[in-house]
Amino acid sequence: MSYFPRHALAEQMAGQLLRPGILDQGLRSGLFLSGLRRTGKTTFLQQDLMPALEAHDAVVIYVDLWSDTHAEPGALVHAAIRNALLELQTPASSVLARLARIKGLDVEALGVKFGFELMDLGSKGGPTLAQALMEVVDKAKTHVVLIVDEVQQVLATEQGAQLMLALKAARDAINPRPDTPGYFLFIGTGSHRAQVASLTLQGKQAFAGATSLGYPTLGDDYVEYLLAAVAAEGAKVPSLAVAVAAFETLGHRPEELLRALRMVQQYVAGQVDTFFPVIALTLKSAAADVELRKIEDLGLLALAVFERVVAAEDGVRGLFSADSVAAYGAVVGHEVTTDQVQRVADELRNANIIMRKSHGMYCVTDPFVRRAWLAHKSRPGAVPPPAQD
Repeated sequence: MSYFPRHALAEQMAGQLLRPGILDQGLRSGLFLSGLRRTGKTTFLQQDLMPALEAHDAVVIYVDLWSDTHAEPGALVHAAIRNALLELQTPASSVLARLARIKGLDVEALGVKFGFELMDLGSKGGPTLAQALMEVVDKAKTHVVLIVDEVQQVLATEQGAQLMLALKAARDAINPRPDTPGYFLFIGTGSHRAQVASLTLQGKQAFAGATSLGYPTLGDDYVEYLLAAVAAEGAKVPSLAVAVAAFETLGHRPEELLRALRMVQQYVAGQVDTFFPVIALTLKSAAADVELRKIEDLGLLALAVFERVVAAEDGVRGLFSADSVAAYGAVVGHEVTTDQVQRVADELRNANIIMRKSHGMYCVTDPFVRRAWLAHKSRPGAVPPPAQD
């Protein structure tokens, strides 16, 4: 897939993070970005945002918690930080050269010297993350940005929770200092919107109250760019307006748009605009069937709970109220308890189907799934019989 640069967006975000105005000061408490899979999040992070942050003199550390799902998140983060510190210790490394060029940093002949052994980081009795990151900020005299991709993985274990507490401790140790030469900034991104949002909404979470935003998806300019690239290779393409509408239908997923463009090649040029929306709807329906089947497989009570959530576009409260629980019982044909409803709601959240929007308010995680469900219901006989509890 050809790379579509998003330099303006990356530059804007880098400025807000590293040189925030009054309204952006909260970003120093942490930034969490969530979006659906296959919408280009990781590509944007690695090819746009990280270079923009580095161009503004930041030391950027990136770790993907899906790179090894069997490893503890803390082990992956510690390894990424050790590698970054090793670069700072290495003479003539690209990081040191960049800092010397941008900040005029007077680097020692043998690189930055730290008051601890790198291999001790993460070990019992070794330096804490707060101690290590503070030393980087103070000696490199710049900002340190840690980007953790698929950050929701920290929810899987108690060690993950401890990692987030350690990162919060680093933030709280470094950032409030009146004379700090730089700040520690944490960016967490993930494709499980419900779980990523929970890292800032739940009071027990280390980064409760931090900023949580939706990932800015690719827009019309990307569609125009892709159509021009495909047409330049002699392939048939739809008109821009038709392609933009199809991209919206496909949930702003670049891979799905490319699939649609490949499929439309079987038609003659005059039929492309006619059949392209049909192809997009077919691909959308196939993806929706997978999501709807997840709900069905969770059972009749899950369907009843989901029906209550899906009915409200902006979110619903009272999911566990006495009236709601009684209504669920009427649907499933027997009395249910609040605990049963809570377990089912947790299963729907873990499947990334619903999410807690704020305290006591739930909504459908993906608007695409909500629209697909409503469209599915509107067709007579289209909703399959749910699996029984």
